[in-house]
Amino acid sequence: MSNLSYANENTNAWQTYLAQIDRVAPYLGDLTPYLDTLKRPKRALIVDVPIVMDDGSIQHFEGYRVQHNLSRGPGKGGIRYHPSVDLNEVMALSAWMTIKTAVLNLPFGGAKGGVRVDPRKLSTRELERLTRRFTTEISPIIGPQKDIPAPDVGTNPNIMGWMMDTYSTGQGHTVTGVVTGKPVHLGGSLGRVRATGRGVFVTGVEAAKKIGLSLEGSKVVVQGFGNVGSEAAYLFNQAGAKVVAVQDHTGTIFAANGLDVKALQKYVAEHQGVAGFSDAEAIDNEAMWDLDMDIFVPAALEGQITVARAERLTAKMVLEGANGPTYPEADDALIARGVTIVPDVICNAGGVTVSYFEWVQDMASYFWSEDEINERLDKLMINAVADVWNTATEKGCSLRTAAYILACERILKARKERGIFPG
Repeated sequence: MSNLSYANENTNAWQTYLAQIDRVAPYLGDLTPYLDTLKRPKRALIVDVPIVMDDGSIQHFEGYRVQHNLSRGPGKGGIRYHPSVDLNEVMALSAWMTIKTAVLNLPFGGAKGGVRVDPRKLSTRELERLTRRFTTEISPIIGPQKDIPAPDVGTNPNIMGWMMDTYSTGQGHTVTGVVTGKPVHLGGSLGRVRATGRGVFVTGVEAAKKIGLSLEGSKVVVQGFGNVGSEAAYLFNQAGAKVVAVQDHTGTIFAANGLDVKALQKYVAEHQGVAGFSDAEAIDNEAMWDLDMDIFVPAALEGQITVARAERLTAKMVLEGANGPTYPEADDALIARGVTIVPDVICNAGGVTVSYFEWVQDMASYFWSEDEINERLDKLMINAVADVWNTATEKGCSLRTAAYILACERILKARKERGIFPG
């Protein structure tokens, strides 16, 4: 297991999601009887993925695709390649996608997929074989009007390109809209790779205004330095904040006067991790939780902020770049201390928002400039933060509960008005 792992080996992401849903029940009025709809995935597929390895041996990997709720449109959600992937995790991630798309008012439901594998241990050819076989196994339930995968932890645009090609081969014609997050020359959207990190930054800026926190000179700590964490760190740095520490699967680095984020991005691209970066000192992973900081960005795995860690965090604001990084009890501990938490379902929704833009562009075969993409993204994210903040103020609840209230109202109204077949 890598240095950056779950805080507790018994992490139950699905139970975390259910606890979050239960907190919404008192606010839903006549929609409450429909709440159980969101406690059960609509469809879960488990597949065996056998591939021939480069040495001629055959290995089997377990894959999943879960469609949590499709009341508001086709499923939308990433594909994760990671050694810890299991059905429990994928169910929770699909459910959070249901909430996320509804909070942003996108015409999608929630889905998620994954394969239990360490992609770093596969050659490029083995990774392609795995992707193509997995795509074939889940192809009966995906499609541009059914369920649209995208990249997640351990996957990237190239993998999405293989998925699109494999699905298209089965259909007999090119179907660009079956996945998003593709290379631009295969129907991908400009701005997609950096969209999630940009969304973290944009929501962070809006929340900072609300609580009177100046970004100039503020201290930022980032956990996870992939697409999300690195882009968020770069944008905060550009806005005058100091990124004083970064943690990833290789370790934790610290620089009291701030890291050179651009140089760190280049270093990580060459060395696949932050460990060994010369312009910083290495510190113990657990010591990160005690650092002096204003903003904490968990952008790695779920299940990172426990109650014990929450009580140690000095941050004024937590921006959830990862899905489900905070346990419900830790949520309560942070709120009791006056910490503002911008929840994952809006904070990291930049990725799915630009995925929506990509899907729209693919369906229309008409593509926008990156400036247009960023302008549309920023507008949707700013509006979502305002909606959630106003709901939290009106209901006297946390931002997370407010986001769930908005999302659940939209989803359950759709469910109610569609009715249940057969009647």
